[in-house]
Amino acid sequence: MKSQKVWFVTGASKGLGLNLVKELLAQDYLVVATSRTKRALEQEIGENENFLPLEVDITNDADVSRAVLSAIDYFGRIDVLVNNAGYGQTGSVEELSDSEARRNFDVNVFGSLNAIRHIAPHMRRQKSGHIFNIASIGGLAGNYPGFGIYCSTKFAVSGFTEALAVEMEPFGIHTTLVYPGYFRTDFLSDGSIQTAANPIEAYVTARENEAAHLEHIHGNQKNDPQKAATLLIELSTLAHPPIHFLMGEDAFELAKNKINMLTAEIEKWKSYTVSTGFEQTAK
Repeated sequence: MKSQKVWFVTGASKGLGLNLVKELLAQDYLVVATSRTKRALEQEIGENENFLPLEVDITNDADVSRAVLSAIDYFGRIDVLVNNAGYGQTGSVEELSDSEARRNFDVNVFGSLNAIRHIAPHMRRQKSGHIFNIASIGGLAGNYPGFGIYCSTKFAVSGFTEALAVEMEPFGIHTTLVYPGYFRTDFLSDGSIQTAANPIEAYVTARENEAAHLEHIHGNQKNDPQKAATLLIELSTLAHPPIHFLMGEDAFELAKNKINMLTAEIEKWKSYTVSTGFEQTAK
């Protein structure tokens, strides 16, 4: 029954995660939601017997382990994992410090790996489950000045999810890699997105692209997070859900542009590419 499915959603106190949690509860699913502060979840959702809010540092492996055990103790199982926790980081590759870059990877990449590491064993024992890893269209097309580190975290998510999908398949577990385009959430707002602590004046294109996102794109994104939430739930009901899923017309167009560019470049340099083999000796 639909109502018996238990969802575990990270990064659930705002944005797409919050929309998803609200829609899941409206459809009578059982929901475990994590955030850096439990109070933020309780203020947004309130009390609901189908809702377990947990305060979790997604970058702390022991903290994630405790959260997963709490979820199992409370609901008895986890059927769907949504790795949604993450944040944007602007700054050119050179100007971001080691700590700024590592922190972005800790949350966006290692946080998801922590959740998978502790939830996958339960799904394998159940011989069922569905893992949604929320990447970004920036994890497929990364040619955005000032967003290189952020995009690289999403490329990492894309890379390990492709392997995860084939690893989980024998256990009856579905895996879906989601590439959202621009959704009208607070992702680009002050307090959510992080900017370089020590910007370098020479990076004019990075500053221009950063300003375009923070001052013009923010608040005018064309995609509705409520529709995204409904769509994720629908995908979870499919017998054969996609492994790669583009979300948003903008994501669709950007992905096609990347494929066309890559195809053209591959063909352009084909003679060089295929020249590395050993010479065949005549017999």
